[in-house]
Amino acid sequence: MGAFAYRMLGALSLDSSTYEALEADRTATGQAFLVVLLSSVAAGVGAGGWDGPGVAMLIVMSVAALVTWVAWVVLILVIGGRYLPERQTRVTARELLRTVGFAASPGLLQVFGIIPTLTVPVFVGTWLWMLAAMVVAVRQALDFSSTARAALTCATALVLIVAVAFVLALAIAPTVS
Repeated sequence: MGAFAYRMLGALSLDSSTYEALEADRTATGQAFLVVLLSSVAAGVGAGGWDGPGVAMLIVMSVAALVTWVAWVVLILVIGGRYLPERQTRVTARELLRTVGFAASPGLLQVFGIIPTLTVPVFVGTWLWMLAAMVVAVRQALDFSSTARAALTCATALVLIVAVAFVLALAIAPTVS
């Protein structure tokens, strides 16, 4: 099995040693970006249903997933690296990008959301799985000794992203209707 697939399986199984190895491997940045890109496209395809998302919907959903992921990473870097660090916390943006990029591996399963009766369960399940993977990735990348600190960092960033998305949706909604 290739290194890329092996890394994805390690990320899917929430293996902390996989995330630790990804943090240290400077050559894995491109692979991490590929995982995020594939996961974003899978979200677009899965959200489109049997009739297909159409090119416009596929692009919008994929870009939205990608932008959300980037925002989450930036917030995690700021929250975990600046506001909630431990003494041993040392992180670079590239280290964090590599680990959390592979934490998007469960997102590839979002493609199964194309089945109408499974759309919601598939998306909810993969999002929860990605959140768990993100916690493991953040714990390793930020050298946290506590999983709870990593979970708090991820959850805080997620709440901020959801709040901003909600405000934006409210601001845009009147102009769309």
